[in-house]
Amino acid sequence: MKSAQPQQGLPAIVLGIIVALAILIGLNAFVIINPGQAAVLSILGKAQDGALLEGLHFKPPLISAVDVYDVTVQKFEVPAQSSTKDLQQLSASFAINFRLDPVNVVQIRREQGTLQNVVSKIVAPQTQESFKIAAAKRTIEEAITQREQLKADFDEALVSRLDKYGIIVLDTSVVDLTFSPEFARAVEEKQIAEQRARRAVYVAKEAEQQAQADINRAKGRAEAQRLLAETLKAQGGELVLQKEAIEAWRQGGSQMPKVLILGDSKSKVPFLFNVGDLTKS
Repeated sequence: MKSAQPQQGLPAIVLGIIVALAILIGLNAFVIINPGQAAVLSILGKAQDGALLEGLHFKPPLISAVDVYDVTVQKFEVPAQSSTKDLQQLSASFAINFRLDPVNVVQIRREQGTLQNVVSKIVAPQTQESFKIAAAKRTIEEAITQREQLKADFDEALVSRLDKYGIIVLDTSVVDLTFSPEFARAVEEKQIAEQRARRAVYVAKEAEQQAQADINRAKGRAEAQRLLAETLKAQGGELVLQKEAIEAWRQGGSQMPKVLILGDSKSKVPFLFNVGDLTKS
């Protein structure tokens, strides 16, 4: 009679195990895809067509797997190098903002696998190729002075190349743009030459202005002398000459004589004589 009790408890244990397995399988038969995600359902290792978008989805338990992808905006900084139209080396670093197209995540899963593979195998190489296309259209000087046009050509090439992989480019920015040391020295030498040329032009203009000022002063003196000569020739000119002589004496700082003796009629300048000096001597 005692051995019958374990036998009666066995079905209950089995039933409990079955219920637990059913619950586990039931929970494993559904997957929740959150906003900003898209997923790929694989059954027995084969990716199924049609991406799983946000919401609740059924999946065959035990024989299926779900790969979830982040389809929000991703940002990666990608370096690139290229030769310009004049065969100068140009290096750049681009910040690429992109996201995966949710509709194409099945294709991405089959061809690329993970998001890291997408960046390393698709985004980085296509960034390099797009930069080569944009840089080859310009000389290195044009690439620097026409930076916006360079970026526009780069964006156009990159968008068209990544679109076929299910990658949507949202924005790009040039983080850094550098050129070879040889070109840097050439730019510096050019700037120095331009500064020297501007200095030479300034000095030449300054000399020209100085020469013109000298000419104008000479013309002014000549005109003053001509007017003075005409004044001296006119009636009363001797008085003008006498006045000029007296003013010159005063400006020289000499003491004015106590006696003023005029010359003869042929003299144009008064003869100044200090009687006091003769007395002292």
